[in-house]
Amino acid sequence: MSSNKKYWKSVEELNENSSVVEALQQKEFAENIPVEDFLGDKQNLEDSKTSRRDFLKYVGFSTAAASLAACEGPVVKSIPYVVQPDRIVPGVADYYASTIADGFDFASVLVKTREGRPIKIENNDLSKFKGGVNARVHASVLSLYDTKRVKRPMIEGRNVSWEEFDREVTSALDNASGDVVLLTQTFASPSTSKLIQDFSSKYGNVRHIVYDTVSEDAALNAFQAKYGRRALPNYDFSKVKTVVGVGADFLADWQGGGYDAAYAKTRIPKDGKMSRHIQFESNMSLTGANADKRVPLKPSEQKAVMSALRGYIAGGSSTSDLPSNIDDAVVKAARELRKAGSGAVVACGIPDMEAQTWALEINEALGSQVMDTSNARVIRQGNAAEVMQLVEDMNNGSVGALLIAGLNPVHTLPNREEFIEGLKKVETVVDFTTRADETSEVSKYVAATPHYLESWGDIQFNERSFSLMQPTIRPLFDTRQFQDTLLKWAGNNVSYLDYIKETWSSDFGGQPFSKALHDGAFEATSPVAIAAGSESLSGSRSSSLEDNLEGEGFELSLYTKVSMGDGQQFNNPWLQEMPDPLTRASWDNYVTVSEADAEELGLENWHDANGGLNGSHVNLGLGDTVLKNVPVYIMPGQAKGSIGLALGYGRKAGIQEEMQTGVNAYPLYRNFSSVQKVKMEKTAGVHEFACVQLHNTLMGRGDIIKETTLEVFNTKDAHVWNKTPEVSLDHQETPVTSPEVDIWESFDRTTGPHFNLSIDLNACTGCGACVIACHSENNVPVVGKNEVRRSRDMHWLRIDRYFSSEESFTADLDKKENIGGLGSSLSEFGELEEPAGNPQVVFQPVMCQHCNHAPCETVCPVAATSHGRQGQNQMIYNRCVGTRYCANNCPYKVRRFNWFNYAQNDEFDYHMNNDLGRMVLNPDVTVRSRGVMEKCSMCIQLTQKTILDAKREGRTIKDGEFHTACSAACDKGAMVFGDVNDEGAKILEKKNDDRMYHLLEYVGTKPNVMYQTKVRNTSEA
Repeated sequence: MSSNKKYWKSVEELNENSSVVEALQQKEFAENIPVEDFLGDKQNLEDSKTSRRDFLKYVGFSTAAASLAACEGPVVKSIPYVVQPDRIVPGVADYYASTIADGFDFASVLVKTREGRPIKIENNDLSKFKGGVNARVHASVLSLYDTKRVKRPMIEGRNVSWEEFDREVTSALDNASGDVVLLTQTFASPSTSKLIQDFSSKYGNVRHIVYDTVSEDAALNAFQAKYGRRALPNYDFSKVKTVVGVGADFLADWQGGGYDAAYAKTRIPKDGKMSRHIQFESNMSLTGANADKRVPLKPSEQKAVMSALRGYIAGGSSTSDLPSNIDDAVVKAARELRKAGSGAVVACGIPDMEAQTWALEINEALGSQVMDTSNARVIRQGNAAEVMQLVEDMNNGSVGALLIAGLNPVHTLPNREEFIEGLKKVETVVDFTTRADETSEVSKYVAATPHYLESWGDIQFNERSFSLMQPTIRPLFDTRQFQDTLLKWAGNNVSYLDYIKETWSSDFGGQPFSKALHDGAFEATSPVAIAAGSESLSGSRSSSLEDNLEGEGFELSLYTKVSMGDGQQFNNPWLQEMPDPLTRASWDNYVTVSEADAEELGLENWHDANGGLNGSHVNLGLGDTVLKNVPVYIMPGQAKGSIGLALGYGRKAGIQEEMQTGVNAYPLYRNFSSVQKVKMEKTAGVHEFACVQLHNTLMGRGDIIKETTLEVFNTKDAHVWNKTPEVSLDHQETPVTSPEVDIWESFDRTTGPHFNLSIDLNACTGCGACVIACHSENNVPVVGKNEVRRSRDMHWLRIDRYFSSEESFTADLDKKENIGGLGSSLSEFGELEEPAGNPQVVFQPVMCQHCNHAPCETVCPVAATSHGRQGQNQMIYNRCVGTRYCANNCPYKVRRFNWFNYAQNDEFDYHMNNDLGRMVLNPDVTVRSRGVMEKCSMCIQLTQKTILDAKREGRTIKDGEFHTACSAACDKGAMVFGDVNDEGAKILEKKNDDRMYHLLEYVGTKPNVMYQTKVRNTSEA
């Protein structure tokens, strides 16, 4: 029974108006600690010095104050329901099917809500459109609670009512002296397409122009010219036997993304077979890192590769001026494609219509079952030529009104200066936006639109797959959907929800609306035809690769990060702090340069005394455009003569100061081409990176990453390629798994469930969706760039990335084992620390291994960390006093120490520091305080809920019901979680698999997390 007593330490605290009480409430410690006296002021904290004796003196002085403060719990007053809603049961989560469709990311999702608050995004397994639930989609729930959202309609910066807003804008539209132009994102919505047609019929001078921030214009033009409709081919990578990628990062954002889950299915060895992947690219990409064979080459050489492949497979000239090593790789790739036949596919990412046409021809000549043109994708519809024409029309005064929806062209257009000048000549500019941004700053009318979790909608992914969007929370602010506004301005008084039903005639793929809404996805034929595109403009102004590579300099490849995408969620701290899978750097974008080019220009990366990574600065020039002081990251695998730079960074308007990072690369996105020829020169200055991994190679440590080739896997016994470590017992080599070498008294693990997690290194692409899902489920705090640089990141789950120092990891291991003598050791161990010019790459997710023989448990003086019967290593936060002995004794280094309070602390001004942001917190998981250790709990709140639900319903638990945040987020099947005491469980099958091994198994910790040996298909046709 709870107590209503008020506890106090002094009579003064009973006076609510006391200034002393108010001061105490604002401070973490009850007594002032003169930190500045011995640690220096905040600005010079790193440079100040103090003796250990002084430090202990002041710490001792504050011990009593700290102890008292630790006993004080914050009092939060809550108001109970007067009439409890029928649908809300306190403490029980509700799930709603919905869809994200922001113009860049499209996915069918499940939204987890608690007491009416969306708190987590998950995969919707009922959707046949398998793809797109990436890290950004998982993080999008936090963007709902962004304090920088536009909260109400505005005219010239002043808040107005919707009635006044409608009155003024409709009057302006009625009197527009030129065209009324709708400049929108790709909505991929049948009802929105029909609505825009209705709106156009009222105002006869309406043009609708679709603008994709990151364009797929060349591929769209090629598909339109060949098949007569503006769409993209659909690919089913689960049918792949051999895939050749040419500049296509199809495991990331290529042509809308979402192909990685199907691809991963073919990468797991089954019946002695797995797919073969060859990648030709300039930047080291996520796709190239997962390839069996990767060939680095400049962007200008990629088109020659496509031409040669077309000649070898579809007929025509097969000669090329490529270097001999690349030409040889092309010949072998063509041979493997022909051998795979209908199971082969070529994925082309070159921003060139001719090259994209060749890709279509090659796949048709192969009879590829992987490419599907009859069920084309429609989630990219932008037309670059029409956007460029619009800027011209604005400047010549022929545009009377411009309505912008879901875009920020003032920041993202390559010719932004021309666009801004054109805006001044447009009488009426209306910006429909969720967030305050650069475009809303220069727009007279700003229409506040809701987040997708507050909205209705229908989305078309491809010609047969559809999904519904529904609100999962009442609008937090005075916002109105773009579609509802258009309906009102078109003189239609129905709601957008009713309009959707009218568009579909209440027949959603042969099922009622309620069923389609429940499932979130359905198969049907669109009631609105896919637009064929503008024949007069399509392709006529589409730039070729050669046009953008004229002149001297480096060949630049612009790309999008899996964390930031096109930059729409730039104010999302989860995504800012998510380490890049390849560079392991967060809070930044940077120029990636090969080591050879870096040496020629004198560019460097080095480590500071505190371990932080530093780098040189460069200026990038393209015509009159110069990007100044861009940081440099020397990237293994970068093709010589080429450089890379991520789009989506550099925003300042509507972005809180702590997150104004990186440089805006869109000014270099000339002609909407991702490939440009730029001049690069070193400039003064040092950039400080927030990099979470400083050790780049394995140094031949085959006990961390075990890998083999498909040939060895098929022909040798498991003990050859997955040898169990042995220790000496009575001078006899004995496997560490033998009970004879075990000095522990083991727990009884046969009663009740015992949880294991399997991680398949073949299926893991390094995408990072699991990292964000863990953040979301477990209230993991964001600490900011400075703390990450000090190696104080709080991620419970990290994805280690390792490069080989030789051509392969096998060669690394051979080199290490053949080291002999002091001289050889000194030189060759040093060589093993440096990545190769074109290294092999492997990703390894690492979290708490939940050891059955846990070294952390034996050293904790207060028993704050202990072992549960179900196999989880548990943390009792209230008991932890922060000795950090457990972290020192953990061989996996997965424990995180709270150096500060990250919630409700102005020093960490992210979502946990404001009431709106804290709405995303999961009430089932404690928000940890300063001075305690935290780590992966194997989502104990989820496993216990599954057990209790089954107990209440009087049934046994089925395999697949148990899951963690990371395993549920991994649509690639790399993570499998379950009960090993269930004889029919998939996890037991994984545990008994020959590929299974434990991380650092020789230590004898007996982890409950296991890994599956990496297998590479190195066999050439």
